[in-house]
Amino acid sequence: MRTRATKGELADALTRARDVTLNILAHVPDEELVRQVSPLMSPLVWDLAHIGYFEELWLLRRLGARTPFEPRFDDLYDSFRHKRRERGALPVLQPDEARAFVANVRRRVLALLEEIELDEDDPLLRDGFVYAVVLQHELQHQETMLQTVHISGREYPVPEHDARAASPEVEEIVLPSGPFVLGSEHPWAYDNERPAHVVDVPAFAIERYPVTNARYLEFVEDGGYRDRRLWSDDGWAWLRGEQARAPLFWVHEAGEWKRLRFGRREPLPPAEPVQHISYWEAEALAAWADKRLPTEVEWEKAAQGAPLVHGANVGRASFGPLPATERASSRAGVACVVGDVWEWTSSRFTGYPGFTAFPYREYSEVFFGDDYRVLRGGSWATDPLVARVSFRNWDYPQRRQIFSGVRLARDV
Repeated sequence: MRTRATKGELADALTRARDVTLNILAHVPDEELVRQVSPLMSPLVWDLAHIGYFEELWLLRRLGARTPFEPRFDDLYDSFRHKRRERGALPVLQPDEARAFVANVRRRVLALLEEIELDEDDPLLRDGFVYAVVLQHELQHQETMLQTVHISGREYPVPEHDARAASPEVEEIVLPSGPFVLGSEHPWAYDNERPAHVVDVPAFAIERYPVTNARYLEFVEDGGYRDRRLWSDDGWAWLRGEQARAPLFWVHEAGEWKRLRFGRREPLPPAEPVQHISYWEAEALAAWADKRLPTEVEWEKAAQGAPLVHGANVGRASFGPLPATERASSRAGVACVVGDVWEWTSSRFTGYPGFTAFPYREYSEVFFGDDYRVLRGGSWATDPLVARVSFRNWDYPQRRQIFSGVRLARDV
């Protein structure tokens, strides 16, 4: 999409996103849409209606000054009013009602788009920014919904994966010290990606590929989950509480490791990037390998120039990481840098120098601090419109249901 999106392009992008959302849910029975499969995840029907509520709030009410559909939705579907674990008990819309609600909102949004002028003097309308916020919000919820589908354990239609490819050798790329521009001034970038600014980065080495299942299995079989020396105090406390002994969705049976993927039990593909590990596991793995996690600044410097679409494993088609190869390589030669798995970094989530919250504090600023770690790069479930090199994801370090892996670094 061009920097200045036309009304037609905005309408097409919104329509494409909605088609994907409905297609994801089309393979889930209605009785499963209303079920809370985990306290970590909302019922899928809540996510669907929340997408419509967010769209109504920003495009119909705030932009078009329209009357709210239902005042009670301000309580039911505001992400900050109820924690995920509480949403299954809320009097939410049922599946047919939620589908009708989001369709009704969308019809009105597209009609309003015909009337609105994309005013370059209005920050919300410049380059269609407020439409981009709504669009990216829905795209990000698609990934969240796929996490819910996965954690439910129900079988879901997914393509076969090749479990025969060999894991690539561990290689490092050394990036010399020097400055680069961190962040983005893209018109659709979020506030936490701004302002773009020059950062001087000391020399460091980063691995060409994300850590694969085969390599992570070495860590598991070498006693990595039992070796206290590899774990930080917080990581060890998490490990003991979780009683983890491998990544989430790995199962050990008949003397071998397998993995669960959307309700299917499959051989562990050695060449695929490891998925569903917490920050604490990534940190312990790095200690075992005598390395460390990259900072998010190092990660973004190493990722410069990576293709966002062509060759990158993004957009949900694969339903999992693919074997690590030279796919989606950056100018520095770092491979699989966009897509496959979100990669944990050592950085805590905070604002860049000169940060300004826009268009609302609750997107980024309220999460700043020590509680969250930054993940970079996008996953196989991330939409290409979101999987830009400057995009910053964040989550609690104990989270494993996300499509998360790791790439290792070291000082030079």
